[in-house]
Amino acid sequence: MRFMMIMFEKDYENAKPGWVPDLKDMEVMGKYNEELQKAGVLLALDGLTPPSTMSARVTFRAGKSKVTDGPFPETKEVVGGYWIIQVKSREEALEWALRIPGEDNAMVEVRRMFDVTDFDPETQKEIQKKFPDAWR
Repeated sequence: MRFMMIMFEKDYENAKPGWVPDLKDMEVMGKYNEELQKAGVLLALDGLTPPSTMSARVTFRAGKSKVTDGPFPETKEVVGGYWIIQVKSREEALEWALRIPGEDNAMVEVRRMFDVTDFDPETQKEIQKKFPDAWR
């Protein structure tokens, strides 16, 4: 099963343009990332810049789209980064999430990613025919 662990950073809400994480914090997180890699569960990861740095939101309404540049007023939760892991169970994903070296007021959301096996067998066949590269 694939899970995405999404880090919400409180520090990002008010970060100024050009803000970068502390090197010490990056080293601590790097050690955790190495553990994921050595365990063979890491598929992807990345850190994201705060909304004040080259960000935008695209919203959709009545068939039209609109771009709003960041930072965004009244932002309550800001994604700071993510990991995609492949593990055997939700419990294993939660075990990995509990080991993240999060700072005070950080939060990690753990969400299972869709898999073709979530669909009924007939739909699975259709998906594999229509989207052969989309589902591993």
